[in-house]
Amino acid sequence: MAQVLDGQAMAARITQDVREQVDLWVRNGKSVPGLAVVLVGSDPASEVYVRRKITACRKAGIRSIEHRLDSGTQEAELLDLIDRLNADSHVDGILVQLPLPPAIDATRVLDRIRPDKDVDGFHPVNVGRLSSGTGGLIPCTPLGIMTLLDSVVDDYRGKNAVVIGKSNIVGKPVAMLLLEREATVTVTHIETLNLSEITRQADIVVAAAGAPHLVRGYWIRPGAIVIDVGITRVTDEGGQTRLVGDCATAELDHALAVTPVPGGVGPMTIASLLSNTLRAAQLRDDG
Repeated sequence: MAQVLDGQAMAARITQDVREQVDLWVRNGKSVPGLAVVLVGSDPASEVYVRRKITACRKAGIRSIEHRLDSGTQEAELLDLIDRLNADSHVDGILVQLPLPPAIDATRVLDRIRPDKDVDGFHPVNVGRLSSGTGGLIPCTPLGIMTLLDSVVDDYRGKNAVVIGKSNIVGKPVAMLLLEREATVTVTHIETLNLSEITRQADIVVAAAGAPHLVRGYWIRPGAIVIDVGITRVTDEGGQTRLVGDCATAELDHALAVTPVPGGVGPMTIASLLSNTLRAAQLRDDG
């Protein structure tokens, strides 16, 4: 049986560790780290994600400042809010919940956030630092993925890693993090030919395609590690809905380790947001 990498349990440990570091930070006379969360509109999934992030902040001792804007908010108003948060010394991190309404240019908004407050790690400066291995804030989902992998991989050197999906949020940054650890990385995408054959050569598979049960058991060689980033709500013949990942998990008993969906990468993304917020506060204090 494959080992199940419990993201819920690992995220709880990270949250507790952040809490202890925040408590020490405050005892040393520093201000409580603050995370500003901006939600535009009332997308139901976004509402759920924001609530989870705010709850996690509370557990970690991080002050959350919530800004809710209606769906008719103009881009200029949102940019003005970000400018104010950039200038606010009590705000260490800024998170703008995606997706934004169609009338707002998400790229322009995310680029407006100061790189040192960009706890999502999406700003071009942080992307550049990641690609050059010179620090910066790492995107939360890739950071969570690497933390999960680090729990079962002692040495990445010489290992073959396949990343399915080339998104700027997951695929590309996780590929760069794997390269930093000296893995040999193949990034695949919708135009990749012979995907199953490529994947069968991998010691590590990160599936981030957003395609339910794309990765079948025969795609995975015995002893491989599988990180399932995909999460899709599907409805069965009886009308019941459930969340499924990119991997057919029931077919992966021969893998060394797998992440469940839900309960794998998702909780680790939020835990990584907490770590990034504390790190942003520490980096700003240093200088």
